[in-house]
Amino acid sequence: QVQLVESGGGLVQVGGSLRLSCAASGRTFGSYVMAWFRQAPGEEREFVASISRGGLTTLYADSVKGRFTISRDNTKNTVYLQMNTLKLEDTAVYYCASRQTGLVSLREDEYEYWGQGTQVTVSS
Repeated sequence: QVQLVESGGGLVQVGGSLRLSCAASGRTFGSYVMAWFRQAPGEEREFVASISRGGLTTLYADSVKGRFTISRDNTKNTVYLQMNTLKLEDTAVYYCASRQTGLVSLREDEYEYWGQGTQVTVSS
């Protein structure tokens, strides 16, 4: 089992940047596919980005492609989400998720472990 703790959320203006971090417990972080999802008020949770165990393969939602970058440091048991050129519609609670089997995926039901989320608010 792995525990995930997100950090780095906050209030930022349109066009600004934030970097989210997700720290994982345990010694097997490198064996997990990691992902970020988000949930805006009144909306369903949606996929943002996913990264393979070694970090060589990534997958992005079309809405964030070219603006967000997912990365990981297996020596620090941490996955990151660099968010640039933020828009109002990026406002959401951002969740980190992991799966021990399979490949990068945008399917929420394929991820076994979830963090509690961190709030990102983009203001004008």
